[in-house]
Amino acid sequence: MALTYCLTFVVSLLAGLVVTRQVRNFAVRYGVALSDARDRDVHALPVPRLGGAAIFLAFALMVVGVAAIQRFAHLPEIVPIDVILRIVFPAGLVFALGLYDDLFSASPWLKLGVQALAAVPVYLSGLRVVSIPVLTGHHDFNAAVSFAATVLWILLITNAFNLVDGLDGLAAGSALFSTLIMFVMALVNGHTGVAVLALTLVGAITGFLRFNFSPATIFLGDSGSLFIGFLLSVFALATQSKSSTMLAVAIPVLSFGLPIMETGLSVVRRFLSGQPLFRADRNHIHHKLLERGFTQREAVLILYFVSGACALLSALLLYPGGPTVGVVFFVVGGGIWIGVQHLRYPEMFELGRVARRTIQQKQVIINNLAIRRATQQIGSVENIEQLYGVLREAFQHNAFDGFELRPAVPKGTGLAWRNELFYRWERPQVLRNIAENSHWAMALELVTESGKSFGEFVAYRRSQPESLPLDINLVIDEFQRELGHALERIYAAEAGSPPLRVRAAAVGDDTDLPATR
Repeated sequence: MALTYCLTFVVSLLAGLVVTRQVRNFAVRYGVALSDARDRDVHALPVPRLGGAAIFLAFALMVVGVAAIQRFAHLPEIVPIDVILRIVFPAGLVFALGLYDDLFSASPWLKLGVQALAAVPVYLSGLRVVSIPVLTGHHDFNAAVSFAATVLWILLITNAFNLVDGLDGLAAGSALFSTLIMFVMALVNGHTGVAVLALTLVGAITGFLRFNFSPATIFLGDSGSLFIGFLLSVFALATQSKSSTMLAVAIPVLSFGLPIMETGLSVVRRFLSGQPLFRADRNHIHHKLLERGFTQREAVLILYFVSGACALLSALLLYPGGPTVGVVFFVVGGGIWIGVQHLRYPEMFELGRVARRTIQQKQVIINNLAIRRATQQIGSVENIEQLYGVLREAFQHNAFDGFELRPAVPKGTGLAWRNELFYRWERPQVLRNIAENSHWAMALELVTESGKSFGEFVAYRRSQPESLPLDINLVIDEFQRELGHALERIYAAEAGSPPLRVRAAAVGDDTDLPATR
């Protein structure tokens, strides 16, 4: 069998080289499927997008050749006809879909519909997701759930490779690593026919990469990325382990690490940004690497390293022992965390903020309650001294570091002298030297429903990397409104009283100086 595998790879490699050259020359000569530069593309000159046709033709020629030799030379059946029917023909339908999209453009829903249709004969042939051990243990899915899981798996992997097709040689190179793992899995699990088909795809992709690596003279196109992704999804189903352990799921998922991670990031960031899930953009992993200053070749080589590492780690899980499984999952988790941090997705920073806010939720509740209690108490204060006391008590137990109350009486009320009032409270060492202690301030105009302004309330906070553990709407809504009403009520009650002289709390003192008549 070793000689058979060697011949399969060599012949498919030669077929990939010859067919890719011919397809490229044909497309350039007749102007077929030339790709003009789009906003999200990184190339400037038109390049043919028929690479998928080259890979499909090289793969199909090899499959037909193997089938013919088996039939007419009466040799042992290496690739059973039923395997060809179950895998190759549905993949041909997906290739036709991709070719139509390269030539004429197809809507996302049409592409998903045809891919789902191609998944039906795969499921009916017995290649299906029967369980997810990490979720269901030893229990198998019923027919409906198994069918849905199979279709979703095929759609995920098929489109995952399409998403990473953004730089010269990236999608094909990533697929090459994944296909090699599918070949190894087929060997380990005794699926000789699938192993031959996987190795045939390896040779075809390798020959194609000769013309697709930067600077590319032919692109993979949707016909190639969808065809390869579909084949790999079916290979994973055909070579899956019967073991009811988490590794039965982890090995194929990890072997498609880069495309699956790209798909997950794309879905999350588009959902968080409120963008359509199927709209193309320039925020994929490879685009982020280009933004960081890497060249196309450097970005592709980095992502080759990621794909190769995922393939190697998944291969280690084929023979787990000792601490191997724990080490693999630790490396994968740490690598994803570090990688996402360095890509600087704003959506990921927002998720981190939400996570931190969740951890701080107890403190948020404490701070919110301080403002809510103050709001209730402000509604019943009878004089300015009580108001100051309520404010001081509230802000000693929330996230701000200081505040100023600057009352101002509307003209025509006969209380113009009240505009001289001023009150400040702050924590020790907060505003003693503003030049050395950066801070920010939030000013609230105290306007009542009648439209009259009774001054301004300013809250201070030292600049900190942590987010404010407080629902700010409590301050700028109910608290602000009640404070304005309190000043209006106090002023109305004190009309005709002698002037009230107030001096601010000493800067840096955690206590205030009360108002005196």
